[in-house]
Amino acid sequence: MTTLLVHESHWGNTRAVAEAIAEGLGTDDRSVQVVDVGAAPSPLPAGVDLLVVGGPTHAFSMSRASTRRDAHTQGAEPGHDGTGIREWLAGLPAPAAPPEVATFDTRVTQVRRLPGSAARAAGRLVGHHHLGKVVATESFFVEDSHGPLVDGELERARAWGRQLASRQA
Repeated sequence: MTTLLVHESHWGNTRAVAEAIAEGLGTDDRSVQVVDVGAAPSPLPAGVDLLVVGGPTHAFSMSRASTRRDAHTQGAEPGHDGTGIREWLAGLPAPAAPPEVATFDTRVTQVRRLPGSAARAAGRLVGHHHLGKVVATESFFVEDSHGPLVDGELERARAWGRQLASRQA
C-alpha cells in the first residue's frame, strides 16, 4: 500500500502536522512519501492508494497567489509563492485508478467556529476534478498565523494518521 502526502506550509506548522500524520500512517505494509507541494508529482504515480493533501487556511479557503505573497511579506518561509495545493490539485489529470483522498488544514484557533476551511475546499476540488473519493477531512489548530501549533495537535495528527491507516487495512 502506498500513500502520497502532499503539503503546503508557509511557517512550518502544516509541515509538522503532515510529518505527524505520516508517522501515524507508517506501518510495515505501507509506504508513505511526504512531499512539499512545490515538488509534488503530476500526474499521480501509479499505485498510490491513499492521497493525503493539506495546507493552511487562508481567507477561509486554500491559499491563492495573493495570500501566499502576503504570507511571504509577513516573514513566511521563502519558496512558497508559486504553486499551492489549489493549483496542484487543479492541474492534476484524473488518475486511471483514483485513490482514496484525505484532506487536512491548519487554522487559527480564533476562527475555529467560522465557516471556511482549506481542507473542505480541497475536498471539493478533488471531487470536481475526479481525483478520487474523499474519505476524511480534518482541521488542526495554530495559535495565530505564524504558529505555534496548539498543544496536543501533533498527537492528534498522529492519531488521525493511524485512523486513516486502519481504513486501508
